[in-house]
Amino acid sequence: MRLVVQRVSSATVKINGEISGRIGPGLLVLAAVHQHDDMKTLKWAADKMMKLRIFEDEDGKMNRSVTDTGGGILIVSQFTLYGDVRKGTRPSFIESAPPDKAETLYDAFVDYTRSTFKGPVGTGRFAAMMEVELVNDGPVTIIIEKENSPES
Repeated sequence: MRLVVQRVSSATVKINGEISGRIGPGLLVLAAVHQHDDMKTLKWAADKMMKLRIFEDEDGKMNRSVTDTGGGILIVSQFTLYGDVRKGTRPSFIESAPPDKAETLYDAFVDYTRSTFKGPVGTGRFAAMMEVELVNDGPVTIIIEKENSPES
């Protein structure tokens, strides 16, 4: 699983002009499922995301998590995060999970986050054409990824 985590002042995702998810301060998370991901991988990624200390404490140091701050999380599926352009200029998505597996694990990622995170969790919709609006805070952007192999 590959997550691009952005600290935001606010974020919104729209589908066909309708708001699907919205948060104030917190994390916008773009999430992609790898072909070798499983439940263990997504739980590891979700736990890491929720504990990621990228919010400032009273001394101005990045020492607090979204859990500590009471912020929200907006999760948007984005298979293109596995786009490989090492050869040529047209991305290859061979490392992305097939759609059925990706949707199942994306939904499980969202469900797990909702069941363990005390704050608001918004989402887009898997495989939908979405418009994502955000106000970066910092900006602070972190990539979370666990090595992907059939043995890991």
